[in-house]
Amino acid sequence: MKKWLLLFVFVIAPLVGLIYWRLTVKKAETAAQDTQRKARLAAPPAVKFAVVTTKDIVHTFDGVASIESPFNLKVSPKVTGRLLTVLVREGDVVKAGQVLATIDPADVDSEIARSKATVAEAKSRLAQAQLNQSPTDTNILSEIRKQEAAVASAQADYNQAKQNFNSQVSSAESAVIDTQGRVNVAQAAMNSAESSIRSAQANLDNSKSKFARVTDLYKQGFIAAQDVDDARTMVSQMSSGVEVANGALASAKAQKDSATAQKGSAQQQVDIVKTKGKADIDASLARLKSAQASLDYAKANRAQKPAFQANLDALRSAVDAADAALRTSEAHRTDTILTSTVDGRVTGRFMDPGATAVPGNPVISVQSVKMLWASAPVPEESSRYFYLGQPATVTVDALPNKTFSGKVVQINPSADAQSRQFLVRIGLENAANELKAGMYAHVHAVLNTDKNALIIPREAMGPGGIAMVLDEKNVAHKTLIKTVPADEINVQVTGGLQLGQRIVVLSAFPVKDGQTVKISEGNPKP
Repeated sequence: MKKWLLLFVFVIAPLVGLIYWRLTVKKAETAAQDTQRKARLAAPPAVKFAVVTTKDIVHTFDGVASIESPFNLKVSPKVTGRLLTVLVREGDVVKAGQVLATIDPADVDSEIARSKATVAEAKSRLAQAQLNQSPTDTNILSEIRKQEAAVASAQADYNQAKQNFNSQVSSAESAVIDTQGRVNVAQAAMNSAESSIRSAQANLDNSKSKFARVTDLYKQGFIAAQDVDDARTMVSQMSSGVEVANGALASAKAQKDSATAQKGSAQQQVDIVKTKGKADIDASLARLKSAQASLDYAKANRAQKPAFQANLDALRSAVDAADAALRTSEAHRTDTILTSTVDGRVTGRFMDPGATAVPGNPVISVQSVKMLWASAPVPEESSRYFYLGQPATVTVDALPNKTFSGKVVQINPSADAQSRQFLVRIGLENAANELKAGMYAHVHAVLNTDKNALIIPREAMGPGGIAMVLDEKNVAHKTLIKTVPADEINVQVTGGLQLGQRIVVLSAFPVKDGQTVKISEGNPKP
C-alpha cells in the first residue's frame, strides 16, 4: 500500500498536473491566434499602386518573309528541234545576251534552202516573162500550159500536205493513246500497291495484337520467352512488309506521274503537228489558188498585152512573196540560239543535249540576283500603315549576324482570299551575293508612333478589364477601363483612366470596391 502511495505522489500526480498545464497553455494560444486573425481581417489591406503616366509608343511590324527574285526568266525556244548544246548549269553567272543553248538548225536550214529555191524559181519566171514583152498566141499558149502545170503541181502539193497532216496527226494521237495506256497501267499498280498496304497493315496490326497477348502470358508465366521473341520477330517482319508495300506504292505513283507527264508532252506534240499541218495545208491551198488564178487570167486574156503586163505584176508579187518567206526562214535561224535577256544566275536546267525542245517548254531558268525581294504577308490591321519607300530591315536565318536594310517597293492592293493578308515586297541590294532566292527571312518595320499615350503596368489589369483606382483618401473604386497592347511591360489606356491617377497593382488580400487600403512602402509619389 505504501508503495502505491509513493507511486501516485511522485509519478502520477505530477504527470496529471503537467497535462493539465499543457492543455491550459494550448487553449490560451488558440484564443490569442483567433484574436490576431480577426484583427488582421478587420485591418485595411496593404497595397502597392502605379501612377497613370504617358509615353511615346512605337508600333512595329515583325513578320516572316521569303527571299525572291524580281526577274525569273524561263528560257524556251520559238521553234521545235533537237538540242545541240546546253552551255550553262545551275549556279552559273550569265550576262544579258549570253548564249545559253543551241538547237539543231538542220530543219531551219532546209526551210531556208527551199525558200531560196522558191525565190530563184520566181525570179526565173519573172525574167522569162520579161523576155516576152511582145506576146504571141504561141507564147500565151505556152504560158497557159505553164500555169496548168503550176496548178497541177500546186494541187499535188496540196493533196500531199493533207495526206501528211492526217498521217502525222494519227501518229501523234497514237502516242497519246499509248501514254494513256501507261497511265492506266501505273494507276492499276497504285491500286494494287494500296491493297497490299492495307493487307500488310492488317497483318502488322494482327501481329502486334498477338505480341501483346504473348507478352501478357509470358509475364504471367504461362509461356516461354522464345514465344515472345517469335511474336516480336513476326511484328518486325510485318512492319517490313508495310514498308515494302509503301515503297511499291511510291514507285507506282512515280511511274504514273512520269506517264502523265509523257502524255502531256504527247498531247502538246499533237497540237504542234495540227498547227503546223494546218499551216502547210493553208499555204499549199494559197499556192493552188494563186496558180489557178494565174491560169484563169492567162486563159481569159489571150493575145492581150494588158493581161501579159498583169502577169508580170503577179510574177513580181510572187518574187516579193518568196523574198519575204526567205527572210522569215532566215529569221527562224536566229531562233535556234537561246540567249539570256537579263544579268543573273542560272537556277534551273530542265533539258540536256539530245532532248527535243518545243515552244513553251523551258530549257533554262535564269533569275536576277543584284536586287532581290523580301516578300512578307501582312495582316489587314497592319497593311494600312505600309507605304512605298518605307524603310525596313531584314534578317535571314542562314546569316544570323547580318541585317539588311531595304525599302518597300511593292504593296499588293488585294488580300489573299485564304489568309486575308496583303503581300508587301521589300527591295534589297545584293551586291555581295549573300542573299539567295528561297531563303527564309524575318522583316522588321516601324509602322507608326502614338505620342503621349496613357500607359499602366500589365499587372494592374484585372479580369474583365476591371482595375481598382485609389482616390485621395486611399479608397479603392472598381473601374472598367479599355486598353490595347503597348509593349512587354505596359498596356495603353484608351478609356476609363486619366493622367496621374493611382491604380492598384499588388495587394496582400483581394481589394473590394469602396474599401480603404493601406499604402505599402516603396510606392511612387502621386
